[in-house]
Amino acid sequence: MVDSLLSARGLNKQFQSGDEPVPVLVDLSLHLEAGESLALTGRSGSGKSTLLNILCGLEKPDAGVVQVLGETFDTRSTEAGSKADARWGDLRRQQIGVVFQEANLMPALSLLDNVRFRARLAGQSEDGCQDWLERLGIGELADRFPDQVSGGQRQRAALAMVFAMKPALILADEPTGSLDRHTAEAVIGQLFELQTRHGCGLILATHDPELASRCSQHLDLAHLPET
Repeated sequence: MVDSLLSARGLNKQFQSGDEPVPVLVDLSLHLEAGESLALTGRSGSGKSTLLNILCGLEKPDAGVVQVLGETFDTRSTEAGSKADARWGDLRRQQIGVVFQEANLMPALSLLDNVRFRARLAGQSEDGCQDWLERLGIGELADRFPDQVSGGQRQRAALAMVFAMKPALILADEPTGSLDRHTAEAVIGQLFELQTRHGCGLILATHDPELASRCSQHLDLAHLPET
């Protein structure tokens, strides 16, 4: 694992609202070392999800440079888009764990098989997959399919998938939004424990100031225009 885990310089992103361009990210820069955590805060529409999508290659900025795990992605580069997409895909499979607001599970697989599949993609052992479901309080649901459990239980399974891949970087977009307070606190405890144990980086988008205060860095996007 490299020390210089992630950096972004001069990120700009805008969307169209009718005929008017609406800036979402304006000349934004950040830096994250291995073992550090960063909280992204700001009102809905301030760019938190957009920024996370850019930092894992699911969305392209209009301008700027992202460097992650030794890979450089520059909007000024002449590299073909398909080649950059393939590089991002490899990083997401093996090194970057992404937790979306809505659980992204394969419907044809049980919860346990979803976790096992994610571990295999990352080159990790499947041995601890059941244990992650147990630690997240859904071990007894391992053989159920995503449409047979609640939204909160699906989200915990999605977190187990990320934990099982042992990533170098975790990007989490309001990961406990569908969980009750007690469960959310337990899950967040597991998230920070994983980060401490493995020395991975964590970027967490949240509306919760108490949760944001647990991170070593804080980036407030509230000053940016709403989309």
